[in-house]
Amino acid sequence: MEEIDYRKIYFWMFLAMITWAFAWTNAKIINNPPYNISFYNLVFFRFLLGFLSLIPFVALTKKPFPKISDLKYIIIPSILFLMYNIAFFKGTEHIAGKGAVLVTTLNPLITVIIMSLINKGFKKKEVIGVALGILGGIIIMDLYNEGVGAIFKADNIYFVICAITWGVMTVFINYVQKIINPYTFICLCYFLTMLMCIPFTSLQTIDTAMLDFKFYLNFFFVSIGAMSFGTSIYMYYTPVIGPVKASIFIFSVPFMGMGIASIILKEPFSQNIIIGGLLGILSIYIVNRK
Repeated sequence: MEEIDYRKIYFWMFLAMITWAFAWTNAKIINNPPYNISFYNLVFFRFLLGFLSLIPFVALTKKPFPKISDLKYIIIPSILFLMYNIAFFKGTEHIAGKGAVLVTTLNPLITVIIMSLINKGFKKKEVIGVALGILGGIIIMDLYNEGVGAIFKADNIYFVICAITWGVMTVFINYVQKIINPYTFICLCYFLTMLMCIPFTSLQTIDTAMLDFKFYLNFFFVSIGAMSFGTSIYMYYTPVIGPVKASIFIFSVPFMGMGIASIILKEPFSQNIIIGGLLGILSIYIVNRK
């Protein structure tokens, strides 16, 4: 059995998290005036680019196409992808940085809860790591001043949906990629999600004259960067290191996401963000150490 090179995996996972951190700011930019493109159109083109960008990797691996009976495993993650992305673009219409914090704080918690139910137990270091990550998220979101009720504000409900769907997705792909080759699985998920968007898209409403270099640059990063690269890396390595260890890496996103939103969008960045971010990074170390 081939030995797992954890240093290599952790390197790629952190790069994936960086692309996700950028994605929240990228999404808010393309999701606001003067562009005003519908969420379904954005999701459609995001998955179209994701699908096309992965075709060369599928071709290079030369793995056999899944059995017809195995294609049913593509349906659930594709539906979850669609739900996540609609909520993602809908939420970032209002705020980017804090949305990233809320999703990435709740996501590992949901993943750990699901896996503990499946395995009928949990590891002590996983509980400690998740607790530190959640504490970091609470500090970053300043919930001790704003109150826990701030999580359930109307604008934040989209991010709660993102967290739940992605938590379920993380657990699901852990098992499915043991049946279907990872590259093929990811590519087919992107393709089916794109097809699901078609009935809701309205391409004739897109005013291409309003789409400038700023739009295309940010859409490139949110599609090719965050999804084709970042999400594919995350999905590929989740079965290798396990859904809990993979999801814990997401605790690094809040600090980076808030920092990027602060620089580009001038969203607030304060001392509590630094403290919470360090706790998030510490949680990754604790859970992933041997």
